[in-house]
Amino acid sequence: MNMIQSAKDQIAALTRSAYRAAVQEGLLPDGVETVPAVEIPKDTANGDYTTTFCLAASKAMRKNPREVANILTQHMKLDGTYFTSVEIAGPGFLNFRLGEKWYADVVEDVEREADAYGRGEGLKGKKYMVEFVSANPTGPMHMGNARGGVLGDTLASVLDWSGANVWREFYVNDFGNQIEKFAKSIEARYFQLIKGEDAVEFPEDGYHGDDIKELAQAFYAEHGESYLDKTEAERHADMARFGLDRNIPKMKSDLERYGIKFDEWFFESSLHESGFVADTAKKLTDLGWTYEKDSALWVKTAEIMRDQYRKQGKKDEDIDKLGLKDDVLRRANGFYTYLAGDIAYHRNKFEVRGFDKVINIWGADHHGHVARLKGAIDALGLDGTNRLDIVLMQLVKLVRDGEVVRMSKRTGKTISLSDLLDEIPVDACRYFFNAKPDTQMDFDLGLAVREDSENPVYYIQYAYARICSLLKTVADEGRSVPATDKADLSLLSGEQERALIKELANFSEEIRMAARDYDPSYINRYLMRLAGAFHRFYNACRIKGEADDVANARLLLAAATRQVLANGLTILGLSKPEKM
Repeated sequence: MNMIQSAKDQIAALTRSAYRAAVQEGLLPDGVETVPAVEIPKDTANGDYTTTFCLAASKAMRKNPREVANILTQHMKLDGTYFTSVEIAGPGFLNFRLGEKWYADVVEDVEREADAYGRGEGLKGKKYMVEFVSANPTGPMHMGNARGGVLGDTLASVLDWSGANVWREFYVNDFGNQIEKFAKSIEARYFQLIKGEDAVEFPEDGYHGDDIKELAQAFYAEHGESYLDKTEAERHADMARFGLDRNIPKMKSDLERYGIKFDEWFFESSLHESGFVADTAKKLTDLGWTYEKDSALWVKTAEIMRDQYRKQGKKDEDIDKLGLKDDVLRRANGFYTYLAGDIAYHRNKFEVRGFDKVINIWGADHHGHVARLKGAIDALGLDGTNRLDIVLMQLVKLVRDGEVVRMSKRTGKTISLSDLLDEIPVDACRYFFNAKPDTQMDFDLGLAVREDSENPVYYIQYAYARICSLLKTVADEGRSVPATDKADLSLLSGEQERALIKELANFSEEIRMAARDYDPSYINRYLMRLAGAFHRFYNACRIKGEADDVANARLLLAAATRQVLANGLTILGLSKPEKM
């Protein structure tokens, strides 16, 4: 249960009920439809929750907000509710203070729901796809893939915890120009092995990494010089397949080491081989969205996007300044472009597989592709505007000892995901890369391996391990954590105890907001706050040496905290060490 929302709902109901009672007594006018807005104030010294209903409704009532507030407080019936008092503040705020029942219910909820605590049903019945990483299979996984991987994986988790039916997918770009370039690069290195490096020029736009040399050597070890006599088309086809058959399993194993498993690896080539790309281009043509020029097939991107911008309220003169251009779907040589394949792929997601919502995790450098793709899906009648969402993530800078670690995929001097995981624990990588997507991040390699409270991963996991040690010590002494109905939870009335319980209650709300904003870093920040609240509680509230009833209540609170820490670590895909 979301106890934050439950408290807000109860205040809204109390306010409406008091208003109706005042109307019946003729103290307030009937017909005011204002919905009570309930918030948690930044400073809770004067109340745990507040509503601005009196300020919002006073104009319609033709009364001073404080007068409305006075009347409502006189008609508030708090018996049996979560609240012990309601007070008027400022120009007409109503401040509510939580009582023992709410705090006890939070701890009881954690015990009852256990591994499911924090789960909600806001997206129940919705079929979501999160497509992420989708790296070209022409080389090792790199830093961008590392960040996109954990962002996609943890976003899928918070959507799942919010009730959605979630599908994780990797789109394998095994077709088109980059695969031809991949084959040419292997071919050049293969020829150099046989004829000498100086005898064979390497393609200017080829892939320069050592991984290409290793593939060429493996190909030569298997086939010798036999491919000197093959046609170029045969060489390219076989070398590309040879490289893909080795790269893709390596990508899978690297991602699994990183804690990521996909429901499907979807191959771009399957869309072309099945004729689905050609069929999609035909459908756009039948709908009047294409034309032919210079023997190529073009999609009317400019017209599609102009319609989109008009719907958003933009004026034609402002749209004209954007310099919108049409895009090629099929080149003069008969080959379809990457955009054509991407449109077909997303048509497949919506029309064939029936996803209600598709979320793609892309690098920020793909920003210009977003509106074009959404517009094309709109043109197909599949509502890309509302059903397709793109999360753009910013770049990562690796920092060691205050210095930026340089890397270049172009020259092959890149830090691969595999290299990173050899140096940095998986838990640290997953936590740090799960930063807010739209902010550029500095990954401090030194901080990630520190074993002290400066490292947030260590700080959170230490809180979990600390509770495990506490409960084990108690068990070794022949004592167990009591069930909530066997403990007096009203004894958890101290400042640190109630602050910790409030933080436990926040978990469901943090998951809801992470799913709403497509920002799973909410969970990172939440776990830091929860760990901090526990450490403060543990340092201030003794368990050993206290009276049994107090010790039992505090043990229950510690056990509840361990459960919520475990659930949060599960969402982030981090381990739960019982000793540190």
